Amino acid sequence: MGKCWVLIVIASAVLGLDIMLKAYTHHNIPVMSILFPMFPYGGVPIFQDWHGIDFSINHVINYGAAWGVLGGYGKWLLVLRISMILCMAYYLFFYNKKSENKLPLTLILTGACANVIDYFIYGHVVDMFHFNFWGYSFAIFNIADAAICLGVFFMILFPWLAKTKPFFKGLKTR
Repeated sequence: MGKCWVLIVIASAVLGLDIMLKAYTHHNIPVMSILFPMFPYGGVPIFQDWHGIDFSINHVINYGAAWGVLGGYGKWLLVLRISMILCMAYYLFFYNKKSENKLPLTLILTGACANVIDYFIYGHVVDMFHFNFWGYSFAIFNIADAAICLGVFFMILFPWLAKTKPFFKGLKTR
């Protein structure tokens, strides 16, 4: 319980920032249009051609999961998301004994909850971050999506670091 407050602060910060940025995007930036983009990549450019990388804030409506998959099954996707959130929350709070899984699961849960909240507020998920790497457009995403990806990355990284820790200990020099 000692470090639990840190996870609550992280989850609150991610959720709050995600909700505020989605609301700002929804109310102030027109929905990205392929036919009439405001800028070469749509939305509000943050930086362009920085070592071949462009970044803009766009307003994209996503009715599905990642990359719009299952967009035509909104109600079923909502049921699936809520079921997965409940299962992960149960695992995190009642079953999980490994402290290395708490941060990744918290990030995944927070991101998933933020996207479900979107569905209830807007009827869809609001995506806004658009990167273009050397002429190739990357999937447009939001803070909740980034939190989920970071959580999955940490779920893979933390056990690997725990296994290699003895190896790194042996490399220390005086």
